Amino acid sequence: MPVILGIETSCDETGVGIVADGVLLGDALATSMDEHARFGGVVPEIAARAHLHALTPMVTHALDRAGIGFADIDAVAATAGPGLATAVQVGLAAGKAYALTLGVPLYGVHHLAGHAAVDILDHGPLPERSVALIVSGGHTSLLLLGDLARDPVIHLGDTADDAAGEAFDKVARLLGLPYPGGPAIDRAARDGDPAAVTFPRPMTGPADPPYRFSFSGLKTAVARWIERHDGPLPVADVAASFQEAVADTLTRKAVAACRDHHVETLLLVGGVAANSRVRALAEQRCAAAGITLRVPAPRLCTDNGAMIATLGELLVSAGIPPSPLTLGADPSALLTGGTIGGPH
Repeated sequence: MPVILGIETSCDETGVGIVADGVLLGDALATSMDEHARFGGVVPEIAARAHLHALTPMVTHALDRAGIGFADIDAVAATAGPGLATAVQVGLAAGKAYALTLGVPLYGVHHLAGHAAVDILDHGPLPERSVALIVSGGHTSLLLLGDLARDPVIHLGDTADDAAGEAFDKVARLLGLPYPGGPAIDRAARDGDPAAVTFPRPMTGPADPPYRFSFSGLKTAVARWIERHDGPLPVADVAASFQEAVADTLTRKAVAACRDHHVETLLLVGGVAANSRVRALAEQRCAAAGITLRVPAPRLCTDNGAMIATLGELLVSAGIPPSPLTLGADPSALLTGGTIGGPH
């Protein structure tokens, strides 16, 4: 069975994973998050430089943890987009170098398809049809999936403006919480009342697109509420109420998409899928609707190399042609299939 080396550098995590037969043999992850914290968001040049420093050590660590050497690698998969242009270029260039040196095929893969593929490591092969809710810092999408390697990905709905993860970061800043905002709000919300403030559920009206998202207005609603509030700010209550609005909106639309398209499995993936309230409400609503919910372990929800290696293995096993070494990074690549610039 093929052994795949996966490389992920789309944002501020340098992730390397090694996968064979749906099993994670070894992985390693470095993050430059602390270097970005004082800026309140990711600085592309800092991220790219951190990837340059971390990538080779992470590959070495992953190989050591897997107990294998370079000679055992059968293919290399690297994120080719979307993401920060300079960051993606570092990982893709490294993937090309490893593939060329080892004499193995290269697969330039789509970052978001990797988020969907990684659940295989926890729960086995994906079903023939599923709805995927991909929720991360830069993306919020509802997708109809077939065979992730062979079939086109059908977009049911995407975000019109801020993705959910962006809204978490911006609201955290309004509340004086640290970056990254998602984990900070999740922690603060544990001591808050999710019903303390009634924030809007964006794009959930009868005339709204049923599967589209928009979180910019929700962020603005939080800002306006804070501006009007007198006295000490109830950070925990605002955090819990905002988090509840996001979780309610995401899971309501996801369950509706499954029901409307007669799909029995919902895949919840991406960095925001690590949020405790999003996970809990998804479990509750899927159970009530008779839908099987698949959510990877929290450490596999955030960007990592394992997800890229898993997608690479799917592509290799399906006989999908590898990418040319002339493949360029595509920072704004649309998700149509597993590869960038491939047949989809």
